[in-house]
Amino acid sequence: MPAEIKIRRAHPIGATISQTIMHDGWPLRTFDWPVTGDVRGSILFQGGRGDFIEKYLESFADWHAQGWSIAAFDWRGQGKSGRLCDDANVGHIDDFAVWIDDLAEFFKRWKATSPGPHIVIGHSMGGHLIMRALVEARIAPDAAVFIAPMFGIETPPVPLGVARFLFSGLSKIGLSKRPAWKGNERPAAPWASRQRFLTHDADRYADETWWTEKDPGLVLGPPSFGWLAAAIASTRGTEAPGALEGVAVPILILGTEGDRLVSRAAIRRFAARLSGAEFHMYDASAAHEILRERDEVRDDVLGRIAAFLGKVVSLR
Repeated sequence: MPAEIKIRRAHPIGATISQTIMHDGWPLRTFDWPVTGDVRGSILFQGGRGDFIEKYLESFADWHAQGWSIAAFDWRGQGKSGRLCDDANVGHIDDFAVWIDDLAEFFKRWKATSPGPHIVIGHSMGGHLIMRALVEARIAPDAAVFIAPMFGIETPPVPLGVARFLFSGLSKIGLSKRPAWKGNERPAAPWASRQRFLTHDADRYADETWWTEKDPGLVLGPPSFGWLAAAIASTRGTEAPGALEGVAVPILILGTEGDRLVSRAAIRRFAARLSGAEFHMYDASAAHEILRERDEVRDDVLGRIAAFLGKVVSLR
């Protein structure tokens, strides 16, 4: 097995997979990989809807090799952090505020016990939750990186306003925990390729299947109607007048015109409103998971993040 695949398909030596108990007793599955010796700082990485820690081990290894201690956790209700409805295949939440509380609580503990500067990196839904936590002043990192962030969701062919009314209504009549569709990330024909929504790198895409076959408990299927209603409400809230303008930490935003899962227009709007934010959109040849894309895309993503973090370290 090539060395890069071994990195993606094994927990790194020196890393710890454990549990952190939240204030209400809920156990979150956590990842901690400290640097021994000279350390540049600490990164807290949070993935998207349906993600789990193992999907990003390759990126963790890249950042760790640069001197960054790495932490992450599976969001409540996915990965190995339990489920929020009886159907373990359905991704559900009643209110994204639950995740904001978890993030704020974990961040406080992590910041108190890890070396600075403290960087938060969020992919997709994780990006939205980190941005909301910044808007609400629930976390105070030294810098933040947003990768294909879910600053808004796509609801084609239904207009967003109609979708908001529909999903909210279905939730109110007792269908909140019902799956919104049969597939995973988005509604699609049975023969549609899930991979093309995520990455053009077949080997990296196969890593996810390798992990879920090894541990089927990692699998999460489609979102619930309740999740969709909560997602629309939460993303709309971060676009309130004055909300983004109050965020003062250094920010890097990386998106792609090839994204078919999150709103590209919302990413551009946020970048325009966040004073001083660094921003880059890849062309349509890159799909949603740019950290798991082909080497030429992924290497550029890592290079931009490294340059940004270098500037953050130099300011201290």
